[in-house]
Amino acid sequence: MGLVAGTEAGAHAARLRALAVLRVRSTALAVALLPAAAAVVLLAGTLMGRIPDGSVGAAARPAVTAAALAALALAAVVAAVVIRARPALSPTVPIPEETAPDLYRLVRDLADRMDVPAPSAIALTPDCDSWLEDRTHPAHRTAPKPSAGGPGPGQLLRRRTAAAPVLVIGSPFLWWMRVAELRALLAPVVAGTGPSAHPDIAAARRFVRGLDAAVAVAAGRPLLAFVGWTARVLLRSCREHAAEMERGVAAAASERAQTVDYGLRVVAQEQVGLAYAGWDRLLNRVALPAWRMGRWPSRLDAGVVSALTELSRRDRLAEGFASRLGERPACDLLEEPGVVDEAASLLAARLFHGGPPEPGPDWSPVSWSQYPEEVVDRKWRVEAARLHRVLDLLEDVLDDLTARAPAGGPALPVRDTTPVPPTVARVLDRLTGPTGPGVGERLGLRLSAEIARETGADGARSPRAGEAVCDPGLDGLAPLFPLQPPRSGRELLTDHVTAMICCAAVDTAGAVPGLDWLDGPSLLVGGARRADLARTVLCLIEDGDGEPLRAWLGEVGVRPEKPVRLG
Repeated sequence: MGLVAGTEAGAHAARLRALAVLRVRSTALAVALLPAAAAVVLLAGTLMGRIPDGSVGAAARPAVTAAALAALALAAVVAAVVIRARPALSPTVPIPEETAPDLYRLVRDLADRMDVPAPSAIALTPDCDSWLEDRTHPAHRTAPKPSAGGPGPGQLLRRRTAAAPVLVIGSPFLWWMRVAELRALLAPVVAGTGPSAHPDIAAARRFVRGLDAAVAVAAGRPLLAFVGWTARVLLRSCREHAAEMERGVAAAASERAQTVDYGLRVVAQEQVGLAYAGWDRLLNRVALPAWRMGRWPSRLDAGVVSALTELSRRDRLAEGFASRLGERPACDLLEEPGVVDEAASLLAARLFHGGPPEPGPDWSPVSWSQYPEEVVDRKWRVEAARLHRVLDLLEDVLDDLTARAPAGGPALPVRDTTPVPPTVARVLDRLTGPTGPGVGERLGLRLSAEIARETGADGARSPRAGEAVCDPGLDGLAPLFPLQPPRSGRELLTDHVTAMICCAAVDTAGAVPGLDWLDGPSLLVGGARRADLARTVLCLIEDGDGEPLRAWLGEVGVRPEKPVRLG
């Protein structure tokens, strides 16, 4: 009885707030019709002889009529833009029922247990979140083709479920969570279809989404300035009511879901936090270097499992989570999880990096087994070549800078114009000593300019760089959610010096490129990861102290005077 009361209380509060939103719409309509009503009163009074010719009312009638026509015209334009404006649509990977019948069956069973409508479809997003999304706007729907014998059962089913929202599931959840955990996680989300089906709540949501879309349409268009201003005023008027309405819907859905696997929901919420940490680490440390090299990992969701398993091995706080891997993963609910993972991985690259919407010669997939060779080694070679090229370009400037040594020092010889081979020793000579930080600052600035130039040239050369994914939610924006801000010159110099040293270690000391699931590209010496290289490189760049790095090179067996093979 208490559960019913709690559910009804949340739904009732949501309906009251929805009515408040609709009252804002009604008020705006009344304001738009007020001049027309005044004109009708004046016209009727004149026709009935109540307003004699020459009176104030008769004199004001033409002006009031003109104002009424203008108000009606403006209201019609605003209404047309609000109704026709296309609401924002989240970029997702659609999952047709034939490709995931078990997943659809799980969601329908959840809806039946909670006595709510089932979602009309399921889609995946490359993020650690799940929600319901209304796609009932005509621009988001595909009309079914009429058959010669009238509408069939499938078409009738589509018509009945057209008003139900789409269930959007975070793709990392399917790979990391077990089936029971996913069911518990989705229960409060699916329960939201109940309040969403109420006509007042649905109408209020459509009105708010239409206003938001109208603001976006009017942005940057002077002819629609009045439309944008009106939409913003209406949005401000109903913002608080809309927010409280959504809170009421969430409260009602949460109360209704209490009857479904409550104990597992606590465990599932723990897995959400862990999955988010692993996903964020995987994107920033592993996927981003590959995207910058024009390659996109085609199994990002599967990589989350490896990253979180590695986390559970290193972090005592995560102990016990790896034992869950023996249970059935939620991705088994898909008929072809590899195909879905590849589509979600490509969408993730598009959203977070701005890559092309389809694979191509300069944008090809890479498997995890190929990652060390195709991404890590290539990244090091390209960065080492760029550092060597920048050193050549700045040779005269750097000679002039290093010549400003303290008085009493030995005179510098005249610079030799013979090409200098790319070696670690050359980098050490430039960055050590009292002028090392100044040299490093100039190198960092030049590297930033060089990368900006290369990025601009690549964007101009590839016509697909500005295209949107086939999903209409992207609307040509790239990237929608950048993972990191632009790197500073010092960070770029650190990466490039590290790349030069790693290339030398691979060429002269038998080291190999590797992949660390939590930290990305790594150097393996004798099968073990050498994470201590970063500290010695920072000492060189920040303090101009090259001794720690020289000691490290000697320990590993790297010969700094040997030329490095560049990419």
